[in-house]
Amino acid sequence: MGNNCCTVLLIDDHPLFRLGAAQLIADQEDFEVIGEAALCCDCIALAESLKPDLILMELRLADGSRLDALAQIVETAQDTSVIVLTASDAKQDVVHAVRAGARGYLLKASEPDEILQKLRLAAQGHTVFTEPLMDLLLGVMRDGKPAASANADCLTTRERQILDLIAGGQSNKHIARKLKISDGTVKVHVKNILRKLNLRSRLEAAVWALSPSVGSTPADRTSQ
Repeated sequence: MGNNCCTVLLIDDHPLFRLGAAQLIADQEDFEVIGEAALCCDCIALAESLKPDLILMELRLADGSRLDALAQIVETAQDTSVIVLTASDAKQDVVHAVRAGARGYLLKASEPDEILQKLRLAAQGHTVFTEPLMDLLLGVMRDGKPAASANADCLTTRERQILDLIAGGQSNKHIARKLKISDGTVKVHVKNILRKLNLRSRLEAAVWALSPSVGSTPADRTSQ
């Protein structure tokens, strides 16, 4: 981020909310709104051209292809964190967004200060949720997923290192730099982690790693 300022792309098809959100964010010295969009077809092109640090995205857009757009943005803009900011707390929306690659899910009903706090955490690479949704997601992950109740012993030492970095919100590129391996090698390790833990996305892996049921914190596992 240039000059410690986090650049933000807003995607929402309600002009009044988009205006209010843009003003709230623009009033913060550490954020800059660099683009806005109302349709999925526009947001993909803007994400590629503007390369923002964060994308705040409403799930329920008028053109209806939101999850496909989210997944495409995640695939093409890997250094951008996509945070869903929506009115929907429906379980299927949370789960589908996470599995499409969102790195956070916030509710519009949250207090402005809470949203800003979460966005600052997201800007540092952390996964962020409006609090009740974390419990909801953990519950979904536990249901019918035997591997999710296992511990990290099924992972290799390198896979545990990478899982800890994923839990810290690090991108593949940053993980590769830190561990001095190639991006391709990181992708292979991430794929193996998801397979072994029976998870579908990086965010699910991060939530699993941070869950008390895992039995240790990332720092604990790093020191082993």
